[in-house]
Parts: sequence; C-alpha cells; structure tokens
Amino acid sequence: MNAHIPPPSKAPEPRRHGRKRPRNTTKGRQVEPDALLDVQNLLGDRPRKRDLLIEHLHLIQDKYGHLSARHLAALAFEMKLALTEVYEVATFYAHFDVVKEGEVAPPPVTVRVCESLSCAMAGAEKLLAELPGKLGPDVRVMRAPCMGACDRAPVCAVGHVQTFSANTATVVAAAKNMPHVHPWHPAKSFEQYRVEGGYTLLKSCLAGERTRDDIIKAVDDAGLRGLGGAGFPTGRKWKLVRNEPAPRLFAVNADEGEPGTFKDRHYLGLDPHRFIEGMLIAAWVVEAVETYIYIRDEYPELRLMLLEELARVEQAGLSPHTKLHLRRGAGAYICGEESAMIESIEGKRGLPRHRPPYLAQVGLFGRPTLEQNVETMYWLRDIIERGTDWFTSQGRHERKGFRSFSVSGRVKTPGVKLAPAGITVRQLIDEFCDGMTDGQTFKAYLPGGASGGILPASMADIPLDFGLLEKHGCIVGSHAVVILSEQDDMKTVAINLMRFFEDESCGQCTPCRVGTEKAVKLMEQGPWDTALLTELSTAMQDASICGLGQAAPNPLLCVLKYFPEDLRKPLGTW
Repeated sequence: MNAHIPPPSKAPEPRRHGRKRPRNTTKGRQVEPDALLDVQNLLGDRPRKRDLLIEHLHLIQDKYGHLSARHLAALAFEMKLALTEVYEVATFYAHFDVVKEGEVAPPPVTVRVCESLSCAMAGAEKLLAELPGKLGPDVRVMRAPCMGACDRAPVCAVGHVQTFSANTATVVAAAKNMPHVHPWHPAKSFEQYRVEGGYTLLKSCLAGERTRDDIIKAVDDAGLRGLGGAGFPTGRKWKLVRNEPAPRLFAVNADEGEPGTFKDRHYLGLDPHRFIEGMLIAAWVVEAVETYIYIRDEYPELRLMLLEELARVEQAGLSPHTKLHLRRGAGAYICGEESAMIESIEGKRGLPRHRPPYLAQVGLFGRPTLEQNVETMYWLRDIIERGTDWFTSQGRHERKGFRSFSVSGRVKTPGVKLAPAGITVRQLIDEFCDGMTDGQTFKAYLPGGASGGILPASMADIPLDFGLLEKHGCIVGSHAVVILSEQDDMKTVAINLMRFFEDESCGQCTPCRVGTEKAVKLMEQGPWDTALLTELSTAMQDASICGLGQAAPNPLLCVLKYFPEDLRKPLGTW
C-alpha cells in the first residue's frame, strides 16, 4: 500500500540577513483614506473618548443608512480602538446595520413593524404580510420589538419616525415621503414652566435654604419608590449612594422597553421640565458631579427635544452642580436593566453585570452611581412642594400614593392612567378606560408587561401594587397593563412574549440564551409538555444573571397554571 505523499510545500521567501522580509502593511483591515476622511468630517471636534463609541456609530448610521466595513475600520483607527471592540458593539445593537465586506447595503428606507403583544393583537401580522408587496424592493420591511406606543397599536416606524395605522396605505405614503424627525414641542415650555413656579424648589436647594436631609426625609415619608419596575425605596437608595466616597455620578433610565410600557414617553412629552427639575434636585442630594440621561432610540423626537431643553437649563444657570449628558440607546431591551444601561453609557455592549458590587458602590466609570427612572424624578417636585400628605392621601386597599398605568389591549380608551395605588384591574378598566372594547369579553390581563405574568379575569380584584402579586407568580413591574379578551388564545400570547425574550436576550448567560430559544421551540411545536417546560423555566429563573432570564418564564408558567383549557385548543392567530 503506497503511503500518502503530501505535495511539495511552497519554497520559503528568501530572507535578508537572516530575517523574514517585513510586511508592506500593518496586520488587519487597512484603513481607506477616503473612509477615514468621511469619519473625521462626521466627528468634527467631538472627543474621541471610548464611552462615545455608540454616539459616533449613530453619526455614521444616520449619514449613510448603514455601517460599512470601511467606515468601522476608519472609526476604530480614529478612536484608537481595536476593530474587534468597535465591531462587537456595532453588531450587538438592533438599530445598527453592519454591512460586511462583499455584502449589499440595505435599501435606503426601512419600515419597522412592531410585533409585540398589543400591536400583534391590533393587526401587526397583516401589515407584515401586505407591506413588502406594496412598498417594493426599495423598502425593507422588518419585524421590531415594542416601540413604546402600545396605546396607538399597531405601530410602524419609517426609519425611526413612528406612524400609527392598521391601514397599509398610510404606511406606504409615509415610507415614500420618508418623514424627517422634528423635535417634540412639549405641552409646557421652559418659559411657561418657570412662570408657574418651576425651578423655584431647585434654586432653594442650591441656595442652601433646604438641606439634603430634609429632601430625603420628605421622599421617605411619602414612600416614593422606584417606578421603573423594581420599586426600591427612593430615599433609602439616596442614602446608600451618599454614604459612598465622592465623586459620585447619576444615571437616569429613559430606556423603557418593556412591551406594554409607554409612561415615560408620556411624561417626557407632557412636561419635561418637571422631570428635569426632579433630576437636578436628586443630583444635588447625592452630590453627583455628572448626570447621564440614557434615552431609547425609538423616541427620536423626544431625544431632540431634550437636547434643546437641557441646553436651555444650562444656559439659565440651573445646573452648576452637575454636568449634563444625553446618551442615545440603539435598540436593546436589555439596556433597561440598570447595569446593562451603565455598560452602554460607557460605549460597550449592554451586558448586565454580576452583583455585588452594586451600582451604588461601583457603577458608571467605576464610581458610586445613583440610578433612577424618569417617572420617579417626575413626581419629586410635587411631593416636596405639596407635602407628603398630598401624596399619601391617594390610594386604595390600604396602599398609599398613586401609580401611572400604561394600559393597552382590548379597552375602549387605552393610554397612561394616573390612578390610586392599589387599584384593581377591574376598577382600572371600568373607571379609567371606559370599559372593554365593544363586543369583547374580559378574559385575562398582564399586570406588569411582558415579564409580569398573566392572570385570569377571575383574579381581577387583586390590588395592583408592589409585593402583592408575587405569590400568584406575577409582578407589577413598571405597571404596564395589557387587557386580553375571549378572542385571545393564551398559548399564542405566551409564545409572542417568549419570542420577545429570545430575541432580546443579551446572550451572556446560557440559562437565558438557550432557555428562551428552547422554550419557543417547545411551545411552537406542541403539544405542551408541562413537566419539561416547568423544568426549563425553573432553570432559567434560578440561574440567569439578570431579570430578563429570571422573569421570561412568568407568562408561560401562568398559562400552565391558570389557563389549562387553552392548552387543549389548537394554536390561535390574530
């Protein structure tokens, strides 16, 4: 048997003086001079700091409609970063279109159709089926997660400008005209806000007429809690941060991405300076030398508005104690998690951190950091000026205060409803939403958005507030309430929600990354194996790093527990 004889190898290049011939170029992708000039012109005199990477990627994306390999290499060179650092960040976020070498750039216009629960119920699948044929090859149609407009479902976005209609003709007209983003004009301007007494409280704090301890006591007495979902007592958080060594920082979470949630959008558009004044007071209390506001990319008009309004505040000399920064998200639900948001502000992928240490100890740029939600800051001025009795006099079922409920689904008048804390969903529907949509019978509800679980109508008299739903396998979270009717199949609802978690998982930990994927496959294939799905859910809840993986099984487990009759039916559609 003849042995295999390998082909002769290529003769080595001759060496000069015993050394290998040097390369004509550096290793890696070469930077093209014209691409580098493009990037330099876009960045102008902006700092080339590492934490501004996402902001600079947005500049390129906005200008060219995508991120080409040549521009990524040029940006890496200009910022003195490894190309892999730039590439991993650019490919992490959904709103960045990375075009690899040899790939075709996307069409100039992209239409995103929200497929999250409220929009799916209102006809998103019909839009997804009809739009590609009506828009033609020059427009890309994509599925997208919640855009924070559940009260106007179904919602599409041309670029990132939202349009609201189940009529495809409306979306087609918007796509062909490619609407431009214009700053939102708030219902209450800076001048009007000041005429009505705005910023008087802040000035009294800065002038030393009030003490930090007085402000903390007022917040404590009112029982104000974090309204982004966790419900942590605000005053206690301030004390924890203040006990840490200076310099301290402040990060404001305006990245509400929970399907069903849109209250921050409502308050920012309604009266942004009430939020800004509360934020500046909180920064003064914890002595934060810098304040970062992280706003979701799905709200482009609000971002432009905040840029203008924050500039007015600075010009008026109202923020001498803290430097203000506005940072733009890029389409990642995970960045609503506080530590993932911190990573994103630093210009990195939004990967949640392991804890401890907590953000109050080691947060943004390694410094003690206060993290708060938009709505929490919005009520701060009213609580202090009107007194704690004004706030605590609200409430039902032995709860105190009021809550902002984002209500969508099968009700006549969806929207943000300011209601007493402890109200039940039945009262919320009847008193604040004018009842169910005509012809619909109340069947079930999500008390806290996609991660809050699902409860049947027979449990509609449970007060909606922190700490009251956990024993039922649910959470109230950010108070996003989605109402379902008899025409909604609970298995289809649970699959929609689990697909969202699968798509939005950051991929850092195996229980969440693999668990959500396997759960979707098992749920879609059917029949549902209760024991297997329960075991998989337990693994996700016990071993996931952050709340996304820990809460993802909530809707699934609720369907198994509360809707056994739906398990025997074929999978429904909308």
